[in-house]
Amino acid sequence: MALRFGIHTGQQHTSFGELLALWQHAESIGLDWASVFDHFIPIFSDPEGPCFEGFSVLSALAAGTKKLRCGMIVSGVTYRNPVLLAKAATTIDHVSNGRMELGLGAAWFELEHQQYNFPFPSVGTRMDMLEEACEVITSLFKQERTTFEGKHFSVKDALFLPKPVHGSIPLWIGGGGEKRTLRAVARYADGWNYFLTSPEDYRRKLGFLEEHCRDSARRPEDIRKALIVRAILDQGGQAPDEQTYVGSADGLAEKLKPFVDLGVEDFLLLARPPADHRTLDAWACEVRSILTR
Repeated sequence: MALRFGIHTGQQHTSFGELLALWQHAESIGLDWASVFDHFIPIFSDPEGPCFEGFSVLSALAAGTKKLRCGMIVSGVTYRNPVLLAKAATTIDHVSNGRMELGLGAAWFELEHQQYNFPFPSVGTRMDMLEEACEVITSLFKQERTTFEGKHFSVKDALFLPKPVHGSIPLWIGGGGEKRTLRAVARYADGWNYFLTSPEDYRRKLGFLEEHCRDSARRPEDIRKALIVRAILDQGGQAPDEQTYVGSADGLAEKLKPFVDLGVEDFLLLARPPADHRTLDAWACEVRSILTR
């Protein structure tokens, strides 16, 4: 499968117009997809600021673009009923003419749960919720009616129409938990999303994923793999944190080459508004060109 390049934006500390302009620029320079997150207050920054709701803003961004894959990376199961989640994703799939990518996760940001009074159970319970949600959503996409009785979610003879444009929507699971998260990836997901790490760490996690795939009678190569990359390109200066690469586009491409060899097919640049056009353009042109030679 061909490599794809995109951006992961996050709809915080920005206006809708600024966010839409960022997506439209990404499309104009030939990137393949863009995504938002599913949070209610800003993350990894000052939480005392604006943040748009994820699915409604994603629908508007889908309507304002023509070619980009439209991703939700990722939605938290603690505050999203899986039927409503599947309905929202399918609606956006139709708005975008079949460009939707749906990511699920066990949720992690405790502060927003506290502020909005969402239950925040143990990680084990949240993983159970994730697996049940995957069961419900995959059935809703494929079956005209679904019945499911779980501990956390249940539906009874539930009609689900219309179906996604192409019959289903790619289902991603985000996270690096080696026992439960990667097991859920192996059981349910079309794609696995993770943040850039060392090749050694990623290779170890791939080993766990392969083991879970054997248990689930799946081929690891049938699961797309995506990495979110933090970078400031061709500008110099100090890195704002240990996770952000600061340097040349050539240097970043060399850093990412081992992951291509390990089977990563989707690379998403973390690109929060306001747009860093120099980095975006270097990402879309130089980094992509080197990695796809």
